[in-house]
Amino acid sequence: MKPTPRNRPNRRNDRKPEKFDPNAPIWLWGTHAVTAALNNPDRRIHRLCATKNAALKLSEVGSLPVQPEDCLPKQIDELLPRDAVHQGIAVLVSPLPELTVEDILDYQRIVVFDQLTDPHNIGAIFRSAAAFGFQAAILQTRNVPPMTGIAAKTAAGAIEIVREVRAVNISRAIDTLKENGFHVVGLDGGSETMLSNAVSGVPKIALVIGAEGSGLRHGVANACDVIASIPIERTMESLNASNAAAIAFYEVSRANS
Repeated sequence: MKPTPRNRPNRRNDRKPEKFDPNAPIWLWGTHAVTAALNNPDRRIHRLCATKNAALKLSEVGSLPVQPEDCLPKQIDELLPRDAVHQGIAVLVSPLPELTVEDILDYQRIVVFDQLTDPHNIGAIFRSAAAFGFQAAILQTRNVPPMTGIAAKTAAGAIEIVREVRAVNISRAIDTLKENGFHVVGLDGGSETMLSNAVSGVPKIALVIGAEGSGLRHGVANACDVIASIPIERTMESLNASNAAAIAFYEVSRANS
């Protein structure tokens, strides 16, 4: 009898994970996310699924691009990821047209994400950005999840307002912004420069938000014009990324209103 070979790969688990197709349609769910998508002329709508109660709320959209499919909540559950809180409505859409950094150089307020990967955090930051007049967000092409249903639900429709830009290299994107008149401010709790001073009277500003824990990467921090902090009580070491971003957006809005 032959000995059993050791360390033989398990063929059942030897498959490579499927790559995300950036051009494939995606599901968005939740009242605010779906309504915003339906109101966005840049969105191509493929399917609209709604319960009877949810369909009644679509009157505020006006002329719908597709006819709603009358569905039970369980039927919508089966279309979406597990535990998706869809509020009885979901829409299948094409991704928005891709933009480059060069497409947003006429904007005045931009947020830049450095290594943020949590879709809930990203969605929350998009929501705050829209609330305070930020027009675009730059995210890294690699290692950052696509703006799909979870982020869109958390953003409450803001992904239809704040333009998403993907960049291969964040430091180079920052250099391009600086060359075109942007004052680039990185957020770091260890800086002695107060954010209010760093953003006051600046006509074109880009705020760079780092990942929780690791913060801004060295190269990204060096690319910024200035590193600034939000004053908080010493009893708390730091704020999470989405809370810090919301305060920073407010400070920019207040200082330049």
